[in-house]
Amino acid sequence: MYTASDTGSSRRDLAYQGLKHRLLAGEYPPGARLGEERLAAQLGVSRTPVREALSRLHSEGLVERLADGGFGPTLINLHLVRELYEIRFALERCALRRTDRHGEPVHDEEQLRHLRADWADLDAPAHDDEVLTDFVLLDEDFHERLAGASGNQSLTDQLHKVNERIRIVRMQDFLSAGRVELTIEQHVGVLDALLYGDVDLAEARLVGHFAESLDVVEERAAHTIARMLDRRDR
Repeated sequence: MYTASDTGSSRRDLAYQGLKHRLLAGEYPPGARLGEERLAAQLGVSRTPVREALSRLHSEGLVERLADGGFGPTLINLHLVRELYEIRFALERCALRRTDRHGEPVHDEEQLRHLRADWADLDAPAHDDEVLTDFVLLDEDFHERLAGASGNQSLTDQLHKVNERIRIVRMQDFLSAGRVELTIEQHVGVLDALLYGDVDLAEARLVGHFAESLDVVEERAAHTIARMLDRRDR
């Protein structure tokens, strides 16, 4: 099952990445028990890495505990996702438009420049299989740092809570190299407009970025749900 070069860390990563890919692709029907022994055989690892992967995926919201014990795949609620996206849009636009009592922008320019440098230095993957499965966390960090530059920590905290709840579907947005490359370009574009002092352009770019992301997420999530339900009905 293992080669001499296998390590506990690599086996854990193999189990986590493999199971995560299958869950995002909708390969397990709703209510199915994700048995450790069967998954271990599918993934070519022992039960321990699978157990650790399930625990990690539970913290990410991709699996849920079943009533009689064990884990099963989480079924996405698209209606709730749309509502949470609306809240996310509202929070980020509010942060982008925040001003002082004299109507002047309050964004910390140094924070914005550091954020831009971080994203301008990112290399987009050349192929889909090079996309980091945790790129969604980098994306969340961008949006929360952008909101944080407005100086309203309470707003940023609320945004973080919303991001945690929609992470399960936002993972669907970053499955291709093209989407990651476009996201990097759009993030830098929003920051360029804001640093230039054109809040209207920054908002227009941010709203366009949101709309594209939601379209991709809804399409892929709907496909995943359909595939899960089809497997349940077989």
